[in-house]
Amino acid sequence: MRERLKEKLSDKVIESLFTPTIDNELKRSFNNMMKVNKAHLSMLVTEGIISKKTGEKINGALIDIENIRKENFEINYELEDLYFNIEEKIIQKLGVEIGGQLHTGRSRNDLNATVTRMNTRDYLLDICELLIELRRDLYDLAKKNKELLITGYTHMQPAEPITLGHYFSAILFALERDFSRLINSLKNTNISPLGSGAMASTSYKINRAYTSNLLGFDGYMNNSLDGIASRDYMIETISSMNILMNSLSRVSYDLYIWSTYEYGLVEVSDSVAVTSSIMPQKKNPITLEHIKGKSSHVMGAVVSITSSIKNTSYGHSRDLAGESQTLFWEGMKETKSSLELFNETIKGIQFDEKKMISQAKKNLSSVTELANTLVRKSHISFREAHGIVGSVVTYLLENNLGIENINSDLINNISLRTIQKRIELSEHDIENSLDPLLNVKSKNVEGGPAPEEVSNKLLIIKQNIESDNVWYSQFKEQISQKVQYLSELKI
Repeated sequence: MRERLKEKLSDKVIESLFTPTIDNELKRSFNNMMKVNKAHLSMLVTEGIISKKTGEKINGALIDIENIRKENFEINYELEDLYFNIEEKIIQKLGVEIGGQLHTGRSRNDLNATVTRMNTRDYLLDICELLIELRRDLYDLAKKNKELLITGYTHMQPAEPITLGHYFSAILFALERDFSRLINSLKNTNISPLGSGAMASTSYKINRAYTSNLLGFDGYMNNSLDGIASRDYMIETISSMNILMNSLSRVSYDLYIWSTYEYGLVEVSDSVAVTSSIMPQKKNPITLEHIKGKSSHVMGAVVSITSSIKNTSYGHSRDLAGESQTLFWEGMKETKSSLELFNETIKGIQFDEKKMISQAKKNLSSVTELANTLVRKSHISFREAHGIVGSVVTYLLENNLGIENINSDLINNISLRTIQKRIELSEHDIENSLDPLLNVKSKNVEGGPAPEEVSNKLLIIKQNIESDNVWYSQFKEQISQKVQYLSELKI
């Protein structure tokens, strides 16, 4: 394999480049590389490019290597990569005249490009499954709590009362968009580059549709150079992961601050918390901390892979096919791990309903509806009403008074002072406008937090979750059937 080169490989090159790469390939790519070998071999025999007798011998060697399993596969790091190690085992068993025929009509470039897409597909399928599970759990939480009051925040300050169901519905719509991006990533990933050769295809009359189908792909790349040069599907995939991780991080941040003593709204299960080595009272929600931290790693992976690829020529190189992937796989692992942690956290989470309701009643978040009531009942502009209510709030805060001290006399006196108009508003109207639950129920417009409207949107959410699950199940089953057929294929 090194006939062109006069000197042996540097020990530093082996230590720094080939050893870590092969070790990672062995863990990540062994099974998929063996599938590609078998599919390519079957095609070579079917198309008459090599004889059936030769194919049977090579297939027997491949089966023997598969039975060794990746855990016990002996590696020679001087052979540069995993494929050469597998080929060397075949040649040791059959001799170079027979064993050397497996590589007919292909290159390491299209082989590794194919395996990389299969590895990416495997991760995407796992992540899709975990995301569907999470969406179902959050749907149950939203449905259960569609009337549970909680304060909505803007700028981290109390804004308006909503419900916990409305909050989780918002997250569900975000995760629905995340899932759609994963679907698109899967579609763009699931195209076979096998048959592209080193970059200019091959003069052998190969059947690319045959291998594409056996390996579970939806089709094959239409240009051999694009087949080995394209890694945009990886940038798309890790970018989709980054957006998903941003969604998870933002929800984790909310739950994290809600679990503090000062908020006291959320408590995670003991099974996902740890204590302190010195402070016995501590219960630390570490899964939420890790999810927030892992989102940074995925963001770093986006920068890493994009930066690695952007200054490569549109062909094959080690920075394209090697270095660009280093943090890609870590980013995928971190996303998968974060979904597993978040699923586990959500299953045992508890909310302090009494405190949520109490805070929503005390923190002045319902006074926006008082301004709306002034507009409707007193026929003034909203800007005038906004000024009156803002002055009312200032009066309460300066005098250390609560929302229950708002009455018609206070409103009228402030109105006379601020807009020089007398306001006639009944105590009943004031009480109703400041009641946070009535406040929420009054917002029964499309997308509003009223429990009835939340229920309507949850029906859509439920349908979309099940529709996505059907798509995922069919996609995965289609691949499983083809790969199962490949495993049972006789050469």
